[in-house]
Amino acid sequence: MNAPESADTDLPSQKTAEATTAEPVVTAPAAEAASVPAPDVAAQIAAAKKEAADNYDRYVRSVADMDNFRRRTVREKDELRQFATSRVLEDLLPVVDNLALALTAAKAPNADVKTLVGGIGMVAEQFKSALSSHGLKEINPVGQPFDPNLHEAISQQPSAEVAEGLVITVVRTGYALNGRLLRPASVVVSSGPAPVAANS
Repeated sequence: MNAPESADTDLPSQKTAEATTAEPVVTAPAAEAASVPAPDVAAQIAAAKKEAADNYDRYVRSVADMDNFRRRTVREKDELRQFATSRVLEDLLPVVDNLALALTAAKAPNADVKTLVGGIGMVAEQFKSALSSHGLKEINPVGQPFDPNLHEAISQQPSAEVAEGLVITVVRTGYALNGRLLRPASVVVSSGPAPVAANS
């Protein structure tokens, strides 16, 4: 009669033991360990932060370099504009010297006009040669077809010797600099032979 009573009293203790083994209790230190990143993740974050700082430093340096480049370019452009004509002027200085000599000779008593004309002609050729060495080219199209891109027709004139559309006379010489038109040549263009008057 006493055996069944002892069996009933053992059942609650067995359920408690089963419950204990079925549901493990998570302690506080284990929960804290789960929230802390692994060592390799922390290293990746540190490396990413360092890379971002390096990239920002390179960006700041690039902006500063670009700003310095702009300032240097503006300064060099100003210097180029101020001194670009120095070579041309150096080549023209002998022309100026020879013109001064020609003026001195012209003011001398009993100056020979023929000699003066020859000397001034030589100075003019020297002047043209100096300009030509820097890319200046004359446009003097006598006898050539009229070209509206290079010539400016100021009039037409009938001519039995010059075919229609050809330049008879250059009133003002044109100039081009390294292939770029500076001033068109002012010309008179032939309109061909004059019309024959009809007999009355």
